[in-house]
Amino acid sequence: MKALVYTGPRAMKLGDRPIPEPMADEVLVRVDSAGICGSDMHAYLGHDDRRPAPLILGHEAAGVIECGPRAGERVTVNPLVTCGDCPACKSARENICPNRQIISMPPREGAFAEMISIPERNLVTVPDTVPLRTAALTEPLAVSWHAARVGLAALHPAMRRDALVIGGGAIGLAAVLALRAMGVERVTLSESGDLRRRYLSKRTDVATVADPDGTFALVVDAVGHAATRAIASARTAPGGVILHIGLGDASGGLDIRRMTLQEITFIGTYTYTARDFQDTAAAISDGRLGPLDWVETRSLEAGPQAFADIRAGRVAAPKIILKPA
Repeated sequence: MKALVYTGPRAMKLGDRPIPEPMADEVLVRVDSAGICGSDMHAYLGHDDRRPAPLILGHEAAGVIECGPRAGERVTVNPLVTCGDCPACKSARENICPNRQIISMPPREGAFAEMISIPERNLVTVPDTVPLRTAALTEPLAVSWHAARVGLAALHPAMRRDALVIGGGAIGLAAVLALRAMGVERVTLSESGDLRRRYLSKRTDVATVADPDGTFALVVDAVGHAATRAIASARTAPGGVILHIGLGDASGGLDIRRMTLQEITFIGTYTYTARDFQDTAAAISDGRLGPLDWVETRSLEAGPQAFADIRAGRVAAPKIILKPA
């Protein structure tokens, strides 16, 4: 099969790889669409020791089941493979399963390929009314759906319901859409890049600013750099909540003194539960997350250039989808 392989820092190569052999509980899925995630970029730049070369990256995927009783079914892929037996899994917190695996990280190859092997329980049916290109957004949208759900649950009932989201990439935009779907009417998106901000202003109805003013009950850091954590620390209202999704760098930025004196809650959020993933797929199907038309589609063969363009800041759209077929 054809696959886009990460071969070393800043190097991607299209080549032939063996078709995966499904294990007893797995099926083959022919990939129709696979999104480029920020974590794929971290690996591409050589910044992720968990993804050593050579490796097929990509974990945001949708396609068609190739074998078994469900052959021919259109599905979106939950890439998080968990054990099902640990306390986290048994309490429906599969995202923090200590034995979790994810496609695009050894021992599992990723979705920038014509085929992937995945446990059948990880597949969610996609209605015929939803394009598979759109269904491939379920994974990044689920990350933000989970964060929004957790953040709103942590917010004191007396707090006003408004939010600031820092970062206009797919995760940040998805956080805006998830918060809106959950009833938060006033959501502001902060995006420092002119190209991305202009794109979002033209293609969405999201209030997008370069530098936010005032304070917000809920602040989502979808970037995860020291500078964005500093903004989150300064813009969260007393008694509010910071949701940290981004994994840009590991330290700096938080104003611990202010957070302590103002009783600001900090929550790190990672991926999603199986229920979050299913709920996100349902929200896509019934239109609660909007048209989701802010993607750019390229062929798998154009993948190396797509990675280079993202790194160079030449991509306005929050998400590039690669199409193996």
